[in-house]
Amino acid sequence: MFLGAILVAWFGGYRINLTPSEPLGLWRIVKLDRAAEVGDLVFICPPRTAAMQEARHRGYLRSGLCPGGVAPLIKTVIAVAGQRVEVAANVRVDGRDVARSKLADRDGEGRPLTPFGGGIVPAGSLFLHSAFAGSYDSRYFGPVPASGILGLAQEVLTYAP
Repeated sequence: MFLGAILVAWFGGYRINLTPSEPLGLWRIVKLDRAAEVGDLVFICPPRTAAMQEARHRGYLRSGLCPGGVAPLIKTVIAVAGQRVEVAANVRVDGRDVARSKLADRDGEGRPLTPFGGGIVPAGSLFLHSAFAGSYDSRYFGPVPASGILGLAQEVLTYAP
């Protein structure tokens, strides 16, 4: 019975978020029938890059069914292809400050974090952000392929600790 409920939830697009980047709890992946836009909260599979392998090694990414064996991220799109992103003490997109985007020099374990160098978001890519101060997002790993989007992230039963 329990396994059946898990399978129905999984194939119905429901996921449990256990990371503080967004509220904890039950979320649903909602099909996205258009290109992602600034402001969209999305579920996205991270690309299989050296930065993501290091993130997995450091414990920033949980296990899941995305390529590379990681769970999808829940992040807000803050820039799309063609927009200029500046990463310094905080993030700016097309000359406008992004709220709650201050960068950290070190992670929670004291290990150094290397920020993304900034630039124009390439075609087919997105720049992602979470307002949670300790979030590992595009501030550190840069733009990601939009092809990794699973859908919009919709809260079902969540709470913010």
